[in-house]
Amino acid sequence: MALYENTVRLKGFVGKDAQSQATTNGKSVIVLSLATKSSYKDKKTGAWVARTEWHRIVCFAKPAEYAKGLKKGDYIEVEGELRSSEFDAEVGNGKQKSTIKRRTWEVRASLVKKLARPQHSDADSESISEEDAA
Repeated sequence: MALYENTVRLKGFVGKDAQSQATTNGKSVIVLSLATKSSYKDKKTGAWVARTEWHRIVCFAKPAEYAKGLKKGDYIEVEGELRSSEFDAEVGNGKQKSTIKRRTWEVRASLVKKLARPQHSDADSESISEEDAA
């Protein structure tokens, strides 16, 4: 039994075509935007409420080779490690400007697999755009 474990597995739709970027030491990296969706029934109204979560997926080495061909709307499964990074961000204007710490999260993919699109047509399987999720 492992003392620590950091494994994330997601299934969802690619939000935009895979983007190739380079690291500071010149290695190729593929970055994906992945949408996952969940829903619940509002107890007061009885209506179903859908929530879309957007994930930044970063791929190196073999997963990057596979991921570079992915297109917007592809249905995929990603497995990897959840990573965070902290940076300073300036907020406000003029004399009101200050610097605050921000944290971003991403999944470092160890596995990227394209799946067959679901055949049924329920709301959870529809492809959505980043604009729709905003």
